[in-house]
Amino acid sequence: MSVLNLTTENFDKTIASGTTLVDFWAAWCGPCKMQGPVVDAFAQAHPEVRVGKVDVDGEPALAARFGVMSIPTLMVFKDGQLYKKTVGLSGQDELEALCK
Repeated sequence: MSVLNLTTENFDKTIASGTTLVDFWAAWCGPCKMQGPVVDAFAQAHPEVRVGKVDVDGEPALAARFGVMSIPTLMVFKDGQLYKKTVGLSGQDELEALCK
């Protein structure tokens, strides 16, 4: 499954049902550049999980809404509710554990 670009316009609808992994990132962030391919690979390996990315520079309101202070920050939402959160670089195994 492809990774979705999440914005203030589509965020709530996207996370409303099922499990959604959201990567809060920025283009200038070195660890985010390393996290990106891991998130992309996770999306391909786990079609049952919706995966999206929020560019914190382009969507500062979403970053503020969820209290994102450091990036990369990964959050899992289940049926619209925040389920789990982690900050910093995460590997494939950590993403799988986060979504369980």
